[in-house]
Amino acid sequence: MKKVKSVFVSALAMLMAISAFTGCTSSSTNASSAASSAAASQESSAASSAKEIYFLNFKPEIADKYTAIADEYKQKTGVTVKVVTAASGTYEQTLKSEIAKADAPTIFQINGPVGYSNWKDYCADLSNTKLYSYLSAKNLAIKDGDGVYGIPYAIEGYGIIYNDAIMKKYFALSDKKTTVSSAEEIKNFDTLKTVVEDMQAKKDKLGIKGVFAATSLKKGEDWRWQTHLANIPFYYEFKEKDANANTISTGLAQSEVEFKYAPNFKNIFDLYLNNSSTDKKLLGSKSVNDSMAEFALGQVAMVQNGDWAWATVSSQKGNVVKSEDVKFMPIYTGMSGEEKQGICIGTENYFAINSKVSKEKQDASADFLDWLFSSTEGKKHIAELGFIAPFNTFSDSEMPTDPLCKAVLTWQNKTDVTNVEWTFGSFPSQNFKDTFGADLLQYAQGNETWEDVVNSVKDTWKSEKANSNS
Repeated sequence: MKKVKSVFVSALAMLMAISAFTGCTSSSTNASSAASSAAASQESSAASSAKEIYFLNFKPEIADKYTAIADEYKQKTGVTVKVVTAASGTYEQTLKSEIAKADAPTIFQINGPVGYSNWKDYCADLSNTKLYSYLSAKNLAIKDGDGVYGIPYAIEGYGIIYNDAIMKKYFALSDKKTTVSSAEEIKNFDTLKTVVEDMQAKKDKLGIKGVFAATSLKKGEDWRWQTHLANIPFYYEFKEKDANANTISTGLAQSEVEFKYAPNFKNIFDLYLNNSSTDKKLLGSKSVNDSMAEFALGQVAMVQNGDWAWATVSSQKGNVVKSEDVKFMPIYTGMSGEEKQGICIGTENYFAINSKVSKEKQDASADFLDWLFSSTEGKKHIAELGFIAPFNTFSDSEMPTDPLCKAVLTWQNKTDVTNVEWTFGSFPSQNFKDTFGADLLQYAQGNETWEDVVNSVKDTWKSEKANSNS
């Protein structure tokens, strides 16, 4: 855990100064309105029994596992944990709806400093909780003055996941158009492009439908591109503005962006689109689960996603991918010096406890999180969830053992590369991301030019930042 701690002390030091962040997005306005309308109904239930708490889950891919956790916790304590899971891409919308109800979530999740700004009226001070005391590096938490209002629960990583069995099959071909002989030798975009395009041309020989899984651009399913892929060009843009600062804090200070590395984003996005299992015009109907199923069934060699995806792959009916063949490579985009670039590692989701519910329910919620991250049974569940937990209650032997989490830990411990910080916590709003995703779909379908996409990104950033500061 010491290595986990050292990586993120510098990367998220800006959260120590979160009290300086005073912007309020349009979501904040909605949240404040919801606060006033819901306060009376929730006050009336303040004295209700704490025998039931309500956890609003962010991750659909692990909903079943949280239900199993809730069942075990009730057996042990008698406390019911109601688990509700928001559909992919709808968490903020679901939270707005649920938080206004008399039976509101007692535990919910906020997305970094922007998320805290939206929901600060509902965030209880967690500075005296056991969970906060376990945090390996206290400056990972979201703080406001002397209070602690969000606690990160997982360090995660993402990149290009590849099936090494298919890659080895390609590298064994006598007529391959590349001099590299293994996936580990791919160190930059030019090499990746050469390998991918040659594999696509030889897809029948390799027994695949395409190199990359479908680029899911269905509304609510496009976060891998408008958030995770977009992270890379903005990481580099903000790093250039202040090499010594955290890129989230730098990004939060930007009222406008240049989108300087839009050509690099286009490089890899076009590679995905043009060497895929799916025609570009059909991508508006594709989900993340569709693309992960293609990977699990051995129909494709690569897919961009994170360590959390192993749960989907391993549980897929008909899965043919062996765990030892599932590996990560960085998302190369053609940046200068990217031979030393690692995968994207960070944290974005933070537990918050609803300050509007009764003190009894707040305490019961804190007790549940304490059990989950400190008890033997709870920690076993966390490992099964694939969470690399940033708490001192976990020994090295209690870390997740699935191949993607192990790969994240391996990349994290490399001394010869610089892993990419999660910078998208600085993106001004969900609307910014949704608009970006919609434009990417229009581009993929040939209805917008790339210049249209770039201009929209810059204009939407500017307008959303102006709205948040008004």
